[in-house]
Amino acid sequence: MSIANFQEKLLFYTKQKSRLSMQLSDVQMRQLSASKSVQTKQQEFNAKLSSLYYDEEYGYGTDMYSEMLLELQNEHEFELASINAWESQLDIEKENLETQINEIQSYETTWQKLLQAAIKSDFVYGGIGSGGK
Repeated sequence: MSIANFQEKLLFYTKQKSRLSMQLSDVQMRQLSASKSVQTKQQEFNAKLSSLYYDEEYGYGTDMYSEMLLELQNEHEFELASINAWESQLDIEKENLETQINEIQSYETTWQKLLQAAIKSDFVYGGIGSGGK
């Protein structure tokens, strides 16, 4: 195989690795967004709890307080479960991309060694590698 073919293969792997790295970066940004969403939902829930507690019609000490509290908690748990599912999906996606990047890096290493061997055999001093006598 010629040196140009080895270099072309290495450029292909570099391009693939770059594409996967961009996808990985996107996943990591979505993970940050999910973490922020959890924080935001928790703050909203705390504000709703406080508002409910002091509400004159449904607040603490009224007959409806327990039902309203349960409804708020169920809504909050559902929102958190949705975000947790999203985070789990992102974790799987991230692991998959990292695995692909590691695989490409091992291919790159192999092809770099093959390229070095081809260069050495093509440029051995004394004509031994070029077939001349």
